[in-house]
Formats: sequence, structure tokens, C-alpha cells
Amino acid sequence: DNNVRMALKYAVNRQELVDKVLLGHGTVGNDTPISARTKYFNPDLPQREYDPEMAKSYLKKSGLDTIDIPLSVAEIGFPGATKAGELFANSAKAAGININLTRESDDGYFENVWLKKPFVASYWGQPVSCDMTFSIAFAAGAPWNETHFNNPRFEELLLSGRKTADDAARKAIYFEMQQILYDE
Repeated sequence: DNNVRMALKYAVNRQELVDKVLLGHGTVGNDTPISARTKYFNPDLPQREYDPEMAKSYLKKSGLDTIDIPLSVAEIGFPGATKAGELFANSAKAAGININLTRESDDGYFENVWLKKPFVASYWGQPVSCDMTFSIAFAAGAPWNETHFNNPRFEELLLSGRKTADDAARKAIYFEMQQILYDE
């Protein structure tokens, strides 16, 4: 349910994660895998802020007042994953979202947990291009599509972006793809 995903997006205090997990050495992400330092980053997407009331409203749109969500974390997912999971769980409580945190073993995490459990901690570096990022992590059926994301318009744009030589047209395509990820 996209309303539950939206509730989660508003239930995380992103700045607190940057401050306490990254010790201030980072920037707040905004529901797109494309870095602000990347050529085709879409700066037009409004930055989502921690808003438990907005999260509650999205949860209500899904027909729920509260929800329990399992989250598996391990330090091998990324350094600070356990602390990030704890902070996320604490901030989500205000919205009626109960994140049930499981600290998984680092040994075997990528073999036994990642891509096998529904909600996990992982880290993605910035691949060399938007196409690479979208293709390996968000294309339907991609082996590393952690979220099982599947959107026909996104797929159409992915193929179109690869063959578009015009820079302005490619930028528009990648901006729309980021908008889809931001919205869904």
C-alpha cells in the first residue's frame, strides 16, 4: 500500500540520522537514489521532513491506526545501521508505526537476510550513472531490486533514457523517474 510507504517516509527523522549516525558528515536524502552531486539530480522535489501527523494521516488513508513492521539490521549492512534502525523505530512511534527491530548477525547477512526479508538495512554507493542506479536497484526483475519496485511508466522511461542522445530530453526522463520514486 503506497499510503503505508508514504507514512514511513514521513515517520523517519532524516536529520537526526545524519546528526547521530553519520555524526553530521552527510546530507539528508529525499526518496530518490540520485545524489545532489549527480548531473541529472532533480532539485524540484520538495524535501520531506519528519512529520508524525502527516505519517498518521497516510496510515489512516490505508485504513490503519497503527501498524507493526519488521526491520532487520546489521552493521555489515552499513556502519551505524543498528543505531539508524533504533532512531527510525523511535521516531515512527509518534505516528503509530511500531518498527520491530531485529539485530541480525553480520555473518551471512547478505546471504540470509538481504533480499530475503521484506525490510532491511543496506547501503548503496552512488553508481556512475542514473541508468546504472535505476537498472540495478529499481528495474522490475533486477536481481538487486530490494523493494520489488515495479512501475510500467518507470520501465518505459528507463528504456527511453538509455537511447536518448539529447541531453535536455534525457534530463526530463531522469527527472520524471525520480518523481515516480519520490511518489511511490
